[in-house]
Formats: sequence, C-alpha cells, structure tokens
Amino acid sequence: MNNKNTLVSILISSFLAVFSASSAAEQSPDGITAQESNADVATTVERLTTALEAKGMKVFAVVDHAAGAQSVDAELRPTTVVIFGNPKVGTGMMKCAQSVGIDLPMKALIWEAEDGKVWLGYNAPDYLAKRHGMKGCDGLLEKVSGALANFAKAATTG
Repeated sequence: MNNKNTLVSILISSFLAVFSASSAAEQSPDGITAQESNADVATTVERLTTALEAKGMKVFAVVDHAAGAQSVDAELRPTTVVIFGNPKVGTGMMKCAQSVGIDLPMKALIWEAEDGKVWLGYNAPDYLAKRHGMKGCDGLLEKVSGALANFAKAATTG
C-alpha cells in the first residue's frame, strides 16, 4: 500500500474510532447526528416508534435493511430505517426551502455497528438548512432539533 493510501486508511480508522467511542449525541461531518443506544436494534426501533406516535408524529414506514439483504441471500448486521414526520412541520420547512422536501419525511437509522454497539442517527436540521439554503426558519429548526434529540434520547435510553 502506498503512503497516500496508508494515510487515508489511518484517517478513516481514527475518525471511526472517535465516532464509535462516543456515547453522547454527536454530529459527524456528514450531517448525521448519532447517539449510542443501550438496547438492541429491535428494541430501539420499538422505543422510537412509540415515542414518535405518542407525540402525534406519523410513522410512514419501517424499513428493515437486514431483512432485505436476507431476501437476496446476503448478510447485513441489523439495520433499520424509520421514516416519520408531521405535515405541519414539514410544510413549514419546505416554505423556507422547497428542495428540503427531498429529505422529508425525516428518517432515523438504527444500526448495529461492527463492535456490537447500537446507534440511532438522523440528519441534523442545521445540516439540512445548509444543504438547502434555508433562510428565516431558525425558530422552526431549533424546535425540530430539540424534538429529534428528545426522540433519540427516548429511543436510546428507554
């Protein structure tokens, strides 16, 4: 392996080690906020959907990627996406920048990492604001950020 590839491998390994070692919610450079769960994937998904529905959110779909992989005789650690939203909030976000509709409804990814730890991640609202050039939505985005953090906490800590 040449020096450039070695350096890239070291940088990626270092990033993954730091990101995986954290138990608090953190935003990675790619805009995903992730929080470690104290439960398995299925329990974390159940807790999340329960918390969402209790607050009047609509759960549109639960996509089990591991089951999809199994259907084509492939293996994948437990990996599930929960698609959810609230049309009132989503409409408000799209009024700020209609292109944010490509990222709505919101999604949460719950996955089991190679080390066995379970994580819940979602697109950070400030990342969406930057990605879509959202202006004049600071208050709404703060509310969405707080709600997502609360949902993640409920799902990952029980």
